[in-house]
Amino acid sequence: MRLSKSPPSISYISFLALYIFSYTITPVSSNYLQEDFVKCLHRNTHVNFPLEKTFFTPEKNASTFINVLEATAQNYRFLTKATPKPTFIFKPVHESHVQASVICSKKLGIHLRVRSGGHDFEAVSYVSQIETPFVLLDLSKLRQINVDIEENSAWVQAGATLGEVYYRIAEKSKIHGFPAGLCSTVGVGGYITGGGYGALMRKYGLAADNVLDAKIVDAHGKLLDRSSMGEDMFWAIRGGGGGSFGIILAWKLKLVPVPETLTIFSVTKTLEQDPDLKTLSKWQHIADKLVEELFIRVVIRASGNNTAAASYRGQFLGDQGTLIGIMKKAFPELGLTEKDCTEMRWIESVIFNGEFPSGTPIDALIQVKSPLVNPSFKSKGDIVKKPIPALALKGIFKRMVQQEPGTFVAFTPYGGMMAKISEYEIPFPHRSGTLFKILYNSNTGTRPSRQLNWIRELYSFMTPYVSSNPRQSYVNYRDLDLGQNTKNTTSNFKNAQIWGATYFKGNFERLVRIKSKVDPGNIFRHEQSIPTLPVQS
Repeated sequence: MRLSKSPPSISYISFLALYIFSYTITPVSSNYLQEDFVKCLHRNTHVNFPLEKTFFTPEKNASTFINVLEATAQNYRFLTKATPKPTFIFKPVHESHVQASVICSKKLGIHLRVRSGGHDFEAVSYVSQIETPFVLLDLSKLRQINVDIEENSAWVQAGATLGEVYYRIAEKSKIHGFPAGLCSTVGVGGYITGGGYGALMRKYGLAADNVLDAKIVDAHGKLLDRSSMGEDMFWAIRGGGGGSFGIILAWKLKLVPVPETLTIFSVTKTLEQDPDLKTLSKWQHIADKLVEELFIRVVIRASGNNTAAASYRGQFLGDQGTLIGIMKKAFPELGLTEKDCTEMRWIESVIFNGEFPSGTPIDALIQVKSPLVNPSFKSKGDIVKKPIPALALKGIFKRMVQQEPGTFVAFTPYGGMMAKISEYEIPFPHRSGTLFKILYNSNTGTRPSRQLNWIRELYSFMTPYVSSNPRQSYVNYRDLDLGQNTKNTTSNFKNAQIWGATYFKGNFERLVRIKSKVDPGNIFRHEQSIPTLPVQS
């Protein structure tokens, strides 16, 4: 069954009227709404929840409410006074509380937003710009991690962070790891729903490629695992984006082998050192073809004072001597030497990849904040299929030198295992033929309008040099500019097809069919959630 390329025949105004009637209410105050919600929860769970530690409203204690809201909100661009706030926040302490929350939100007509780590680039996990009232279900108290080295697996609850996962694995073994992200404060729940990449991706693929099982609460409030949800839904949640099919409670992860000693390096090239950008040009041609044990990421940063530089940050699953030999043959232009390299354990490489200050102890991985996060930012993404001409690379640098520190463009290499897995294996489709992906990140703290215009102009400039038909990006680089989508996706299906093709290519159609089957009432929705099939008149 193929989806229609035309918009739904039902009129927008008629649909919107039905939508509002079905999904919104106008409470007298958040206190009344909370009271009804609490009463409903008590009727649908046998596990107690202390109100003072699980419910937070602006009426009862405004400062505590704001502190809880901001605790794991990673993009302060969405924490202004004008940004819509949840009516109240509920922090469940048991899985049954999440089940009851779904049941009660449906019964009371309250829209749910669900947050595990708060790193969503457009804050759709804790801000709703399409409907009110809404409630924030914060999973930060559900963070248990059970590592089973004998089985090479770990059950991880959604509220745990990647840093905690790495730390708990390393507690049990020096030769086990997990292929996930660079930023330690990212919540596991939402991260894996987008795919999840990191420094081990060329050897072992994405985090979602290494998921064995999952626990999820569906649109009926039922707790399902892989066998009970079925393979279609299990396929959809591993890369189909968060907030569409249910609420992830836990993932069962397949651990992967890592050497006791690996090697990291960082080499920075300024424009003065590489005026023709020959090093970056060569990187484009070889980064995806290197041995899969070698991962070299390039980060172009604005340094201030009209300067910019490219940092080549590498990780090799082996010793320093072997790495130097590989680099001399494949990438002599970088000029890597032994003094640029450091041998270390895998868990220590996580500190390096997270860009913590030198000498940071590994227990920083279980702390709340991360040095990577800008207080306020706008990001966009691209997929690159062929090397970018030197003239265009110079165009990036020309624009970067105008920026203040905090703005960067990152190139992440593919190849290796990423090219071996079919683009249909999970919803994440960017596989064979991809050289690297780009993350554009603009610090918008002091001059938001100017910086938003800047990053959109850069994105427009890059159009001829990146993937096309469709222009592709990674769903965890969520971008609400795509399709100019300001309404719920079900009421604007044509826009959904635009960003759907960008994130998922041909897998979007299967995601829509699965969504329509498992959540026909569109209980789990946000500005770019997978839509249900459009209503036919």
